[in-house]
Amino acid sequence: MARLLLAGARVLAADALSAPHADLLVEDGRILAVLEPGTAVESAERFDAADRLAIPGLVNGHTHGHGGLSKGMGDKWDLALLLAHAPWVGGGRGLEAKRIATTLTAVEMLKKGCIGGYDLPAEFPGPTEDGLLAMAEAYRAVGLRMVMAPMIADLTFFQATPGLIEALPEEHRERAAAMRMGDPDATLAVIDTLARRWPHAPDAIRLGIAPTIPLHNTDAFLRRCGALAEEHGLPMQSHVGEARYQMAGGEIRYGATLLAHMDSLGLVGPRFSVAHGVWLTEADLALLAARGGALSHNPGANMRLASGIAPVRKALDAGVAVGIGTDGSGSSDNQNMFEAVRLAAFASRLVEDSDWLGAAETLRLATAGSRRVLGLPGDGTLTEGQPADLVLLDLGHVNWAPFNDAAQQIVYTEDGSAVTDVMIGGAWKLRDRRVLGVDEAKLAREANAAAAAIREATAGVRPWCEAVAPFVACHCAGLAKRFTGARRLLPLT
Repeated sequence: MARLLLAGARVLAADALSAPHADLLVEDGRILAVLEPGTAVESAERFDAADRLAIPGLVNGHTHGHGGLSKGMGDKWDLALLLAHAPWVGGGRGLEAKRIATTLTAVEMLKKGCIGGYDLPAEFPGPTEDGLLAMAEAYRAVGLRMVMAPMIADLTFFQATPGLIEALPEEHRERAAAMRMGDPDATLAVIDTLARRWPHAPDAIRLGIAPTIPLHNTDAFLRRCGALAEEHGLPMQSHVGEARYQMAGGEIRYGATLLAHMDSLGLVGPRFSVAHGVWLTEADLALLAARGGALSHNPGANMRLASGIAPVRKALDAGVAVGIGTDGSGSSDNQNMFEAVRLAAFASRLVEDSDWLGAAETLRLATAGSRRVLGLPGDGTLTEGQPADLVLLDLGHVNWAPFNDAAQQIVYTEDGSAVTDVMIGGAWKLRDRRVLGVDEAKLAREANAAAAAIREATAGVRPWCEAVAPFVACHCAGLAKRFTGARRLLPLT
């Protein structure tokens, strides 16, 4: 790559507490030097960054690329209702729809200042080589750094939730009991095959594995997931303790917390991360820290689905590496990491007797913290030797008038609308608010056509999902009350 000088910008300091003017010299995908403004540099292309604030690229600690076509579905749903409606909300997707959905997710992340993320893509009844390669190609076209960990299970939601099938009216039990995930051998064979011939560089798009929710997997399947991850060095992420009813289910099935059970199977380690972790106990947090694991805090989805407020301060105090994520657009409706950062800071203020997350600290969770969740190199700063993963914000935008404090305005004011340019690995991926690798107008047309086709394909299953939903909600709410090991919802007083 040519040597590039970003001249005249305000550059967010490593501690995010100031943003002095500086020139950034970029070469071979890294920041070669941070220079005094106006320093003469030979053989460098000059990019005028005056009236711009340069910040480290945000990193999405947890999302679902396949959810790009599922925005705005399911008002007043909790997680159990989302899973009950999954056959029509997330079903009916052919190969082209999977590509379109993932491209939508990638484009939105990029345009809102995100340089990469941890994607748990789902295919029903199980992952396919063609599907995963098509979704990975969508990320490659946009240019994001990604971990792609196929979301897999060998039990359905109805099989996994203790007592749920029996709680349904008799006329619905047979259909619920007959549902099946894909063959476990075939599921794991797809991941094993791709791990042996994955076509993307690990610092660009890395393959992972995601046993979706502990309860949705038999112990035998979880052990095989762990063995496959160990054989190929795959990162692993799982939804652990997202909802209270799941923690109750863990006590019923395992006589232990979900995380403790996964640890007993050898799954929790430095390549392991928890998504959500709302209902993790203090013992769980100590365990996660001791094993070198990480946590993606997804406050938007946690509130959207009434899951509760994750114990982020307790996690940090325990020594857990914490990042921030959006979750998929099917459960949080957007891929706006600025919103996720803002909600993370705000949610910390709703926890009694808690040391709130400050602006600079919260921003570091979304940069350095999320890089740790993904296993990306670099410390998430714009300093010498670091990857040139950066975002330029327009200081002439109303969000920045006046400029008072960089970190606080990034966290409390910025909503992504001031993002003008994004560089990943020293290469521009967004220029003048335009995605360089995708025709956005064509993508919008494709998305609307795909959504219409999916509605038609899933029309037959939606009435059944709606019929069983009230019984699912009632059963899971009752199940949830059996778990008393943590308090993560605010009582009305």
